[in-house]
Amino acid sequence: MNEPEYIIEERDSVVIRFAGDSGDGMQLTGTQFTNTSAVFGNDVSTMPDFPAEIRAPAGTLAGVSGFQVNFSNRDILTPGDAAQILVAMNPAALKASLPDVEAHGTIIANTDAFTQANLRKAGYDANPLRDGSLGEYQVIEAPLTTLNREALKDIQGLSSKDKDRSQNFFALGLAFWMFDRPLDVTIEWIHKKFAKSPALLEANVRSLETGYHFGDTSRIFQHRYRVRPAALAPGTYRKVTGNTALALGFVTAAQKMGKPLFYGTYPITPASDILHALAPLRNFDVRTFQAEDEIAAMGSVIGAAFGGALAVTGTSGPGIALKSEGMNLAVALELPMIIVNVQRGGPSTGLPTKVEQSDLLQALFGRNGESPIAVIAPLSPSDCFDVALEACRLAVRAMTPVMILSDGFLANSSEPWQIPNSADIAPIEYYHPAGLAGAPVNGDGAFLPYYRDPETLARPWAIPGTAGLEHRIGGLSKAPETGNVSYNPLHHERMVRERAEKIARLAEVIPPQEVFGPEEGELLVIGWGGTYGAIRSAVAAARRRGLSVAHAHLRYLNPFPANLRDVLSRYRQVVVPELNSGQLAFLLRGRYALNIQSFPKIHGRPFTISEITSKIEEVVS
Repeated sequence: MNEPEYIIEERDSVVIRFAGDSGDGMQLTGTQFTNTSAVFGNDVSTMPDFPAEIRAPAGTLAGVSGFQVNFSNRDILTPGDAAQILVAMNPAALKASLPDVEAHGTIIANTDAFTQANLRKAGYDANPLRDGSLGEYQVIEAPLTTLNREALKDIQGLSSKDKDRSQNFFALGLAFWMFDRPLDVTIEWIHKKFAKSPALLEANVRSLETGYHFGDTSRIFQHRYRVRPAALAPGTYRKVTGNTALALGFVTAAQKMGKPLFYGTYPITPASDILHALAPLRNFDVRTFQAEDEIAAMGSVIGAAFGGALAVTGTSGPGIALKSEGMNLAVALELPMIIVNVQRGGPSTGLPTKVEQSDLLQALFGRNGESPIAVIAPLSPSDCFDVALEACRLAVRAMTPVMILSDGFLANSSEPWQIPNSADIAPIEYYHPAGLAGAPVNGDGAFLPYYRDPETLARPWAIPGTAGLEHRIGGLSKAPETGNVSYNPLHHERMVRERAEKIARLAEVIPPQEVFGPEEGELLVIGWGGTYGAIRSAVAAARRRGLSVAHAHLRYLNPFPANLRDVLSRYRQVVVPELNSGQLAFLLRGRYALNIQSFPKIHGRPFTISEITSKIEEVVS
């Protein structure tokens, strides 16, 4: 059939969701579709959604793995509220994903998987493809498994199970045809991935190409869709997830300091990919250490910071709980280091693969005693790169641990990132006293390890083994300047206040809080972290409708920007959407004694644009 016989529909953006069993390769399928769309020039935003179990029960709702991609010819900030296209590999995938499909959307169903056994596992009493329950959708039925087996029947050396594993590439090829995507990016990836297994290489390439040609020849499709490239700013782009961007940011920071990067960690979802990204980068003087537990990982980072390296650790909420005693020691030692918390649903083991922002109060107060640290949060996957650099700058300026509060949505989602010119990134300044080889370090007598810089209140970063800089460290209460063990009440009070004040003084060097929209008015929507895309999109749409609404997004959570009170006080109402029970709203009320409305969500899923839009309309009405 010639292309003119199809209806070619031009769209500004399309949201497609691939869903199947956790062993069906849906994450790979979605990633390859995203990569191709990014190379094509679309702006992209993704949302992987997969179970916590390594191999969840096949055919059940608990075992469904999904990957949603929003690709567009304009700037987008979220993976989309609802999918316009759903590729469902089995009944469970259909049932789990149907609430996320747009009304009158298109469903491509693998009919081979809609057996009585699979329908029962998914909780269907009748086949939804036959009982009329999908009447409001355009349903395209295709026996993907049978078609794929037929395409691969003459390939020798592969079992039937091996051949069936490639049916995700058949579905991917079909999606490429529907959306006018080229195959070459994925074919090149297949050749690299399966170079040592010619049979698998041939099977996957053939499945991909057969799926594409099936779309062209089957005559069951009435529409094809075109989403033209986006008008992105000139430059070199690559696709990054939040975890990858953090890793790249830390390596860049170490290079800008002229120091080795030490990353000590214990694997935990959803932070493990930071280790995976850093481990191969030994040629950039990156040293990765996988400890036996979270406590050991924290200890290794304290040692690396004491030794003068750029020291970083990464974990999630349960790991922060275990690291808290070590973090307290780092606060007392006053050493610079970065602690990444990629938040997930809790408490306890909670929801390892689902998103939440419920560790904010833990980050600020989850240690014994008066133990303040700086806390910052990225707002998008690509912003994780900039936040990594900023965290390192703040850590060495104040000689303090800094926590980065990322989350599972930012960690696993991806978007195009314009690679910066390294020459445009300023060096990260720090100072190590020279000891006997140079001028007096502080004062005329012995080295004073807790003698403070009058501007920043940071203590000297003395490298162990430097002659003349011998000093005592430890977790016991210290005397000012000398650092000697002291139980003097006034000494304790002074040290506590100075540690708090040096964090507070960071507000002098962080940028003032910016506002998107009117500088004053009816409503300010204020958020932090990965809620940025949904909030900004909803506020922008509300402003186009003439509503007096603005958006402020906090990157700096401790200390707050110096002008934040002024910003909040210029609006009649302030609403805080966050993926917890209202932790930032609680902090803002306590700090500024203002009427702050909380808009919490604790579903293990990000906000949608429509949820924020509904709240805005409710408040301003």
